[in-house]
Amino acid sequence: MAEKIRKIWNAFNTTVIVIAVLLAVLLVGLRFAGFEICTVLSGSMEPTYQTGSVIYINKNINPKELQEGDVITFRLQGGMLATHRIVELVPDAEIPGLVRFRTKGDANEDVDGSLVESVNVVGKPVFSIPYLGYAVQYVQNPPGRQIALTVAVFLILMMTLPEMIFGSEDKKKAKHSK
Repeated sequence: MAEKIRKIWNAFNTTVIVIAVLLAVLLVGLRFAGFEICTVLSGSMEPTYQTGSVIYINKNINPKELQEGDVITFRLQGGMLATHRIVELVPDAEIPGLVRFRTKGDANEDVDGSLVESVNVVGKPVFSIPYLGYAVQYVQNPPGRQIALTVAVFLILMMTLPEMIFGSEDKKKAKHSK
């Protein structure tokens, strides 16, 4: 009976570890590959990007290669990020070669109030994961952070608990072989 419980427990632990590693790669690891990771906080780009989604933005782009119809993530005054679609390329009247972008959210009726400077373009969204942003936002704030840490400690404890209760297989085998 103890062996059956151990196998079930090991399968559970393996599943939890795989999920934790996958989430770590999705939320942290891709940053090292040149992606900016953002949570969609409004419905301005629905249905393309739903509120609560996490979007992965390729930062390695050349703003000079952007075209009408491209979706971009850009920095607003104050440092906030927005993701909207380019609806018009607006050449600068005084500086040849400088282009600004008129943007609009897919769900918005009107274009954005100001043009986006190319230096403010962070990148282009590559893919998104719906609903993951809700968890990310929750964990980034105090009650969610404490719960996430508590769950992590609990999971670590639960991975070591069977070893403490049942002992290791190696110790049992060594005891029986004597």
